Formats: sequence, structure tokens, C-alpha cells
Amino acid sequence: MRTTPILLLIAISLAAQSKSDPARVARVLSQAVVVDLHDDTTQMITDEAYNLAEQHDFGQIDIPRMKVGHVAGLFLSIWTDTVAFTPSEAVHRTLLQIDSVRREIARHPAELELATTADQIVAARQHGHIAMLMGVEGGHAIDSDLAILRTYYQLGARYMTLTHTNHTPWADTSSKPPVHNGLTDFGRQVVREMNRLGMMVDISHVSDKTFYDVLATSAAPVIASHSSCRALANAPRNMTDDMLRAIAAKNGVVHINFYEAFLDGNYASRLKGLTAEAAEQAAIDKKTPKFGDRSNYGPESRKVNAKIIAKLGRVPLSKLLDHFEHAVKVAGIDHVGLGSDFDGVEDALPQGMEDISKFPNLVAGLMDRGFSDADIVKILGGNTLRVMRDVEKAAK
Repeated sequence: MRTTPILLLIAISLAAQSKSDPARVARVLSQAVVVDLHDDTTQMITDEAYNLAEQHDFGQIDIPRMKVGHVAGLFLSIWTDTVAFTPSEAVHRTLLQIDSVRREIARHPAELELATTADQIVAARQHGHIAMLMGVEGGHAIDSDLAILRTYYQLGARYMTLTHTNHTPWADTSSKPPVHNGLTDFGRQVVREMNRLGMMVDISHVSDKTFYDVLATSAAPVIASHSSCRALANAPRNMTDDMLRAIAAKNGVVHINFYEAFLDGNYASRLKGLTAEAAEQAAIDKKTPKFGDRSNYGPESRKVNAKIIAKLGRVPLSKLLDHFEHAVKVAGIDHVGLGSDFDGVEDALPQGMEDISKFPNLVAGLMDRGFSDADIVKILGGNTLRVMRDVEKAAK
């Protein structure tokens, strides 16, 4: 029958589409607006005079490597330790980091551009620039004051993670036994004010009860800026399948974290067994409990991380791909994005994903898993741009 050759050609075409090749990877990256929702390079910029324009042999983010990774937009995390700093000190530290980020962007006007909206990310890419954005990691940084929240927004922060590793006075973290049973009344005020401003509400790090309270309170879609799948790695920082479905029902996006311990429970168990390295790191932390001058802290800490990698190796890239595939299966293709946590997880990253220049490897891996070009473009940044626009439109 004449239809047989046609069907055969279709089958061959589909088979070719399901596999990666350099030309296809390059084509998709040229089409995509690649946006990473969570990177902790801010600490090095603030404390170590880390110059984004230089290609470094440590860390995971700099302009040369971002260009290789085809990055269009990057959210720098504005994080403050919840143990070492008092609430008022946390506010000061947060403002210091925002200032350092803005000054670093201003140092490199030919390559970087401050952005606060989805349209500005797209415009920066058209200008040949990389859009730099900010997210506050931890609600403790507002010192329970909505005026401070508004100030961060005015300075350019476009999401806030409601908790970090400790509870705030108004929300429970995933890292400790609950004390508030989720969000308090003031916590609901925080969510509503973020909605009013057009600031994305980030539920990475919060307890499960806080997560559901946020979804019940928020009038806008919410995000997880750097969380993976609990069904594959049983870490409280990861999202259950019910949570993945719930964030999708809210039209939000979960951005997959690349940290090996959140990808592979076996890796997390082996990491806990490295007591000597943990003691070394604790001693380094004790020297600089409030950060500041990290000229010694950073290099010493990186030496410990190198020892850990030498002992444990790296998990395969397939583990990270498993989380993307699972999140898409459960939440849907419109609700998954990138939340690498580069420079926040030290060097505990999968093989082939050691820094931001390796995004082409992720694209190739998704292709080999059968994802279409259009679906990969959504994961790389299309979904993030959409949720940003939805939150912007919902602002009052």
C-alpha cells in the first residue's frame, strides 16, 4: 500500500526528533529564553569581590560561562543566615547584598542588565545582554515588617522565599518541627501584600502545612524557586506529588533543584557519613560566623568540598533528568522550570552539570528522554516568563 512509506517516514522523523544532536541542541537554545530561578553567587560578589566578568576556576556562575550556557535571565538569591544574624542585622545584610548586586551589574553594562519583569528579560536578550534579577531567600529578612518587604520590592527583588532553615515568627519551615501550624495571620498578610506588589511567593523551604496555607491565601500563582521531587528523593525540601499537582492547579511553576542530596537519597545518606569533612566545615564556619570577609573562608570551604567530591563522586545526570521527567509527568509540562541552586550547594552537582555552562547537556538529556523542542523551551524559561507575567497582572 502507498501509505506504508509515508508511515515509515513519519516514524523515522519522530525517532529522530526524540534524540539529541548538536545542531538540534543549538537550535533549541537559540529559540529559548533560558531563565534560572535560583543562584547563590551573591555571597561571593558581596564578600569576596567576585567579578562576574572573569571566567573563574571555582564557583558555577560568571559571564563567560553564562554565555556558553545561553542564559538569558538569572535570579541571584539574596540570602542571610538565620542563625548568625539578628533580625535587624539580617535587614542590613540583605540591603548590603542588594547593593552589591546592583553595583556589579552596573560594572558590566555591555553584558548585564538589571531586570524586574518578564518583558525586561526578553528585551535584555534582544539587546545581547543577560538579565539579572533578585529574589530574597527567607522571610526573616523583612523582620516582620511589611514596609521592609515593600522596600525590597522597590529595590528590585521579585520573589521572596517565605522561610529558610528556621521558622519566621509567622511561618513554619520544612527544616524544623512546626510551631505555627503553617502560616499565622500575619503570614497571610505577607502573602497578600506580595500579591498586591506583584512579587512572586516562593514556597521552597516551607513546611507542607505552610505550603497549603499559602496556596489557599494567594490570589496569584506561586512558585517553588528550587525544589525537586520527594517521590524520588525523600527530603522535606522536595515536593510531594500532591504538592506538584496543587502548584499546577494554582498555575504556578516548580523549578527543579540540582543539588545531589535532593536528587538521590543514597547520596544524601553517604554524605551524612563524612563526619571528618563535616567537622572541618564547622570549624571554618566558626571562624566567620557572620560572613563579611570571606577571603579565607571561601577557599578553605572549597577545599573541603573537593575532598567530598573525591570521596563520593558525582551522581549521574540521569538522576536530575529523572526529577524533570517526574515533575512534568505529575504537574504537567507548563509547570516545570530551572532552579539550579548553583553556588548554593557548593560543588554537589551531577556529572555533566558542574556549572551554568553545562545547560546544553541538560537540553540534550531532555531530548534523549523524548521531550519535544517546544516542551524544552517551556522548561528552560517559557514557563517562568508566563508565571512572572501572571503575577505581574494580578498585582493591584
